Amino acid sequence: MLALLGAVLAAIAYGAATVLQAIGVQRIAAAPAGASWLERGRAGWLYAVGLALDAGGFLASLAALQSLPLFLVESMLASSVGVTAVLAVVLLGVRLSRREVAVLVMVGIGLVLLAVSAHEGNARLVGTAGSWLLLGGAGLVTAVFIAGLLDADRGRSSLVLASASGLGFGLTGIVARVLDTSNPLWHTVFQPQLWALIVAGAVALVAYGFALDRGRTTSVAAITFATETVIPAAIGLAFLGDGVRSGFVIVAVLGFVATLGGCVALAGHAEVEPRRAEIEH
Repeated sequence: MLALLGAVLAAIAYGAATVLQAIGVQRIAAAPAGASWLERGRAGWLYAVGLALDAGGFLASLAALQSLPLFLVESMLASSVGVTAVLAVVLLGVRLSRREVAVLVMVGIGLVLLAVSAHEGNARLVGTAGSWLLLGGAGLVTAVFIAGLLDADRGRSSLVLASASGLGFGLTGIVARVLDTSNPLWHTVFQPQLWALIVAGAVALVAYGFALDRGRTTSVAAITFATETVIPAAIGLAFLGDGVRSGFVIVAVLGFVATLGGCVALAGHAEVEPRRAEIEH
C-alpha cells in the first residue's frame, strides 16, 4: 500500500508541476522588457515550485518501483496528464468537454483495474552484464536524441525526439526497478545502471523540450506517453519478474489499454494555457 501511495503521489506531483510551470513560464514572459533576472525570477517562482514537485514525484516513483511492477507504476505516471487536466479546471477555469470527462473516468477505472491485478514483489536483479547493457541503452537513447536534433525536417525531428524522450523516461523506470540500493552509497555510485538512470533521465528531459518546440503538443505527448509506458511494461513482464495476480490477466490487459488509451487521448492537456487573469495575479 505504501508503494501504491508513492505511485499515486508521483502522478499528482507531476500533474501539478505541469500546471505550476505553465503559469510560471507565462508570468516570466509577461514581465516588463527591462525587468532584471531577479525580477523575472520572482515573477516565475511557481516554476521553481513545479520543479521541486517534479523532483519529489521522481523520488516517490523510485520508491514505488522497488516493489510494484513497471506496467502499474508507468501507467500511473502517464496518468499525470489527467491530474493536469483536472487541476487546469480547478485552478485555471479550463472547461473540459463531455468526451474529455468520459476519458478521465476511463483512466480512473483503468488504474483501479491495474492496481487490483498487479502482483507485488521485488524485481529480478540484472547482474553486472545487465548493468552494462542498461548503460548501453542510455547510449542508444542519446544517439536517437542526436539524430532527431540534427534532422532538418521539423515534423520528423519532433517525432524522433519524442521517441527519444519516451525511451529515456522508460529506461529510467526500468533502472529504478532493478537498482540495488542495499549496498553502501559509495558502491551504489559506481553502479553502471545508476549512470544509465542519470544519462537517460537528462536526455529525456531535454529531448521532450526540443520535441515540443518543433512539433504539436498532442502528438509529442502521445508518443512520449506510449513509448515510456508500453516498452518498460513489456520488458518488466518478460525479463524482470513483474507479474499479474493469478486469474487477473484479462483485468490487467483491460486496465492497461484503458489507462494508456485515455492518457493518449488527453495528451493535448499535457501543456496548459493559463488564463491571463491567473498569469497576472
